[in-house]
Amino acid sequence: MKSARDAIRGVVEAIRGRRTPEAELVENFLVVWDPEQGVRLYRAGFYGKPLGIPKPKTPEFDAPLILDLMEGLYLMEKGLLTVYKEPGRKTITPKELLQIARKLHEDFDLKYTVYQQLRNQGLIVTPGIKYGCDFVVYKRGPGLEHAPYMLTVKKPDDEITATEIVKAGRLATTVRKRFIIAIPNEKTKEVQYLMFKWFRA
Repeated sequence: MKSARDAIRGVVEAIRGRRTPEAELVENFLVVWDPEQGVRLYRAGFYGKPLGIPKPKTPEFDAPLILDLMEGLYLMEKGLLTVYKEPGRKTITPKELLQIARKLHEDFDLKYTVYQQLRNQGLIVTPGIKYGCDFVVYKRGPGLEHAPYMLTVKKPDDEITATEIVKAGRLATTVRKRFIIAIPNEKTKEVQYLMFKWFRA
């Protein structure tokens, strides 16, 4: 696994040397209208999804790139994306985008803490709504492998029932993934991970 420094350096080098990509805030997502800029972001770490292409077979496409707010905030904090809002192309700061995301998404800060840590470790993190979890995590990236992990974020004081674990375990086994619960500490930003393994009795 890449170190946090190597992971961030790789993203920066993939984007550096050209104009910083720009994205427009449209309701609850970001749109990189310039396909060339979108390709650079996608190739740098599988950020976003090209519009109308749910499963790109190559990192080259001629379509706008759609980023969710978590991806956008992460890239903004690394200085790799600028965000604006029409009319007037008003610049949105990372702090402003964070406030918007908090209003739109429950427990955004907790989930972003986990997202940020995993990305800094060089892992590829995508939304897990298809599997009923918060994130799907890759080591290499979509199209290069099947995601080995599905991850749900919980608060330290959340209750987790046996039924919930069994349901998640059955789904994870069916789709050949490991089920992980991430428990971030809001104060220290440290994250504990619980990985479940199933075996036949």
